[in-house]
Amino acid sequence: MRIDPLLRALSEPTRLRIMRLLAHMELAVGELAQVLGQSQPRVSRHIRILCDAGLAERRKEGSWVFLRNAVNEQGSRPLGAAAARLLTVAEQEDASFAARCAEDRRHLAAIRASREASAAAYFARHAEEWDTLRLLHGADGPVETALLDSLDGQGLGALLDVGTGTGRMAELLAGRAVHVTALDKSPEMLRIARARLQALPAGKVDLVQGDFTGLPFGDSAFDTVLFHQVLHYAQDPGLVLAEAARVLRPSGRIAVVDLAAHDREELRERHAHSRLGFSDEQILTLLGEAGLSPDTPVALPGDPLTVKIWTARRDCATAPADTGKTFEPRKTTSA
Repeated sequence: MRIDPLLRALSEPTRLRIMRLLAHMELAVGELAQVLGQSQPRVSRHIRILCDAGLAERRKEGSWVFLRNAVNEQGSRPLGAAAARLLTVAEQEDASFAARCAEDRRHLAAIRASREASAAAYFARHAEEWDTLRLLHGADGPVETALLDSLDGQGLGALLDVGTGTGRMAELLAGRAVHVTALDKSPEMLRIARARLQALPAGKVDLVQGDFTGLPFGDSAFDTVLFHQVLHYAQDPGLVLAEAARVLRPSGRIAVVDLAAHDREELRERHAHSRLGFSDEQILTLLGEAGLSPDTPVALPGDPLTVKIWTARRDCATAPADTGKTFEPRKTTSA
């Protein structure tokens, strides 16, 4: 990292605003353009300058380009860490800049809330046909067998099935778990899951309405956390995986079953996917940032989409401390 391009990149107000937005989350170029009220070509020019200076990083996904912050205050590059600290202090000390940043985050929140509402409406419309729609990802049998193999055939302990949908995976894995918590944001999905899981022993399964960006559970509550064809709906996958790591016990395991990176734009347009799959590099980086030790990914090639299974374990040394908080999840009736 060189000082001249870094200082030039930070000499323009719009680029300062972009850096403060990226300090909070990874964003698509189109999202930045909407928040900033500028044309996408103009925003793209600002992004090029930030990337050339080493302050931001691009990631192409289908026809979309996502941006992430490339510097932080604890980073290993001294110039980058200094730049990140400067921007933090600027927002604390410069009232005008702080007000502009706060307004930008309000606009961003409104944009994302609108997209989340559209996704929620999609889930409500398709709850009854969800298992059929899931066949877009390929046959379930080989994927489920590979998932069980990836979990080493061991008991799952207290299992959290994030985005349970119709409850298919909760039903499949219930026999290997001491207890299953099936979580979904959609009440319609939970209604379908409840009907599916009602034959399980009383007390075996709890159905909980909640959001994967803010899990309604205390720290270290589960032995296993599963995301089965769910993470591609996350606008901020890093936040979602960090939440999963928080509720995972020492030596607990996480499994992510999702699509490998692809270019099928119709899944975004017709089926509310926020991400067109993931590369190994993306997921392994996010798992590492969440304090998890990843295993070797498993690939199940399909036609045309490939399913990947990523697993990781929380090391005892990185287990989250007990916060002392008591969480009361919103439950529907037990299955």
